[in-house]
Amino acid sequence: MDKINRRVYLDHAATTPLDKDVLQAMLPYFSDTFGNANSIHAFGSAAALGVDGARRTIAKLLGAKPTEIYFTSGGTEADNWALKGTAYAKKDKGKHIIVSSVEHAALTASCAQLEKQGFSVTYLPVNAAGLVSPAELSAALRDDTILVSVMLANNEVGTIQPIRELARIAHEKGVLFHTDAVQAVGSIPVNVAELGVDMLSFSAHKFYGPKGVGALYIKSGVKPEKFMIGGHQERTMRGGTTNVPAVVGMAAAMEKAVTHLTENAQKIAALRDRFVQRVENEIEFVRYNGDRENRLPQNANFSFEFIEGESLLLNLDLCGIACSSGSACSSGSLEPSHVLLAMGIEHAVAHGSIRFTFGKDNTQEDVDYTVDKLKETVGKLRAISPLFAEFKQGVQNV
Repeated sequence: MDKINRRVYLDHAATTPLDKDVLQAMLPYFSDTFGNANSIHAFGSAAALGVDGARRTIAKLLGAKPTEIYFTSGGTEADNWALKGTAYAKKDKGKHIIVSSVEHAALTASCAQLEKQGFSVTYLPVNAAGLVSPAELSAALRDDTILVSVMLANNEVGTIQPIRELARIAHEKGVLFHTDAVQAVGSIPVNVAELGVDMLSFSAHKFYGPKGVGALYIKSGVKPEKFMIGGHQERTMRGGTTNVPAVVGMAAAMEKAVTHLTENAQKIAALRDRFVQRVENEIEFVRYNGDRENRLPQNANFSFEFIEGESLLLNLDLCGIACSSGSACSSGSLEPSHVLLAMGIEHAVAHGSIRFTFGKDNTQEDVDYTVDKLKETVGKLRAISPLFAEFKQGVQNV
């Protein structure tokens, strides 16, 4: 095998590297300030100060109150808590939940679990760009609807939803609204008051923070059932020893991401746009998935016809290029993306899809190297593709 001369990481939607400044903020809480934040002695109090400071920082950045921020192990837990916690708390009022058809597996799997317990779930369709229609939501609301959950930005194609309008429609019927903002926080402006949501999930490792920590914003007055019992942490709502270094790291990462949000977004979007332009101009039979304008700055999702996405992914990896065939949480599945299928993309075309997600440390050289290797690899795979051979034969016979 040829030696890899360059390594390019284009899978920032799956996870981001820990920022070095964030690591420095975390280090004291591994050793010097190591106490249990719920202990009443001085060691615990010192750790608690770090947690309280982090909570205040995160709340301010989101336009929330510190008492509305509840730390979790990540976005998946936050999504599970919002959905199931609300369902169990509101089941006497109704058992109908509405979610979009392009949600993360943390939501769709939770919905499937609730359906087995007697809840009814409506999956809102999306258009070809992956957008939910406010009119479709309005029509789906029922007297027994207790919760609507629509993600702020899609993890696979980057489409940004009209959350403010969707939340308003839900609230007009007295229905709670949750949004999964895991991909959005740190990439686009996110303010819970401006969005008008009752609950919002996010995760630190998507914005250059540590893995294994996230949070759920729960608006004052909203009371989902406790998700994890056995301790008095998080105002008794979520038991378990507080991961102090991770919580401190999440706040530091979020503060840095928001402070530099505009400049990073502009740089990343420029790289993404160069990549998209070159791919569309230089590679035949490709489809750019998602809304062209209303999308996250880092996301470029393409379907390459006549080849398998997994084969393309593995060949790019051999060139030192890291990308994804879809959500990192379902990359082991041989089924095509449920997001792309919901957008009306044919099964065979969806199978040939790759997600490239850029980060603040990527360069123009990374883009050009990736496109060059992508062209080469697509050409090789199509040369041995029976589907492409059939297509060419059909064209020649016309």
